Amino acid sequence: MNNQQNTYTSKFLPAEIEKFKNIFKNENARFSTPQYMHFQAKGEGYTVSFYTSGKLVIQGKRTAEIVSKYFEPDMPHAGFVLTQNLNIQNPAQVTQNVSAGDIAPYPHIGIDESGKGDFFGPLVIAGAFLDESAAQTLSKAGVCDSKKLDDKKILELENLIKEVSTFDIIAISPSKYNELYAKFKNLNKLLAWGHSTVLENLLGKKPCKIAISDKFADDAVIQSALKERGKSIKLIQQTKAEADTAVAAASILARAEFVKRISNLSAQYGINLPKGASNLVLEQGQKFAEKYGRGELKNVAKLHFKTYLSIV
Repeated sequence: MNNQQNTYTSKFLPAEIEKFKNIFKNENARFSTPQYMHFQAKGEGYTVSFYTSGKLVIQGKRTAEIVSKYFEPDMPHAGFVLTQNLNIQNPAQVTQNVSAGDIAPYPHIGIDESGKGDFFGPLVIAGAFLDESAAQTLSKAGVCDSKKLDDKKILELENLIKEVSTFDIIAISPSKYNELYAKFKNLNKLLAWGHSTVLENLLGKKPCKIAISDKFADDAVIQSALKERGKSIKLIQQTKAEADTAVAAASILARAEFVKRISNLSAQYGINLPKGASNLVLEQGQKFAEKYGRGELKNVAKLHFKTYLSIV
């Protein structure tokens, strides 16, 4: 047993060498071949050593994350510190049904949000539960990070995602958003509340062991916001998580809802409310304030944005 903190020790099969090389190539690791090793891969916060004896050793501050991602899918993730050998017989079993780009075995839940960078409109957070068949269907249909798609394609894919997944969407109107922001006084805490609420709702519809969310803050922020069901599963928070099909599906559901709601607000007030936080947004905000009064902005915009301070 290895009792060194942040160290994981296990076994692997010689036939799995190429598979693991490809995994750590995708992690952009640096490779070397020290004596008595098939290879060693070093990435940010971890070192993975594959010995010719068949022994596998992972060390570094990201050890728990790497193990939970590629070797032990049911292992707790955030805040977990490995202090002993967690032996597994065949690491290939935990990644054999992971498609290219996906982060964890299916079934799992993906969570993402839309609207946090938009001055006008709501904040929308969505979650999608996919099994492997649904993930393959959506991947073939072109589901990817919503930021790579135009509104027309997003609205087309929304219907397919809702057909093949179990999903949950919460849309926080601008007025409610401003109320919550005043309460939390921090966008990341508000996002954590929203993500944990969607996760809790989804787990009430579909039991699941793994959920994946784009990393927007320190792991502890969302962990502290998790409710009863959310605390029972492994939550993986990772940057660029939209590479995962379930997270990409959630991002499309969230963006589709955002697009529809900002369009409805524009129609309601008879003035175009652009996306983002550009100079055009500032110009339209000024026109809105001139027409309806600056106080009415609380019902269409996020007031903690610097844009609001520039509107007189």
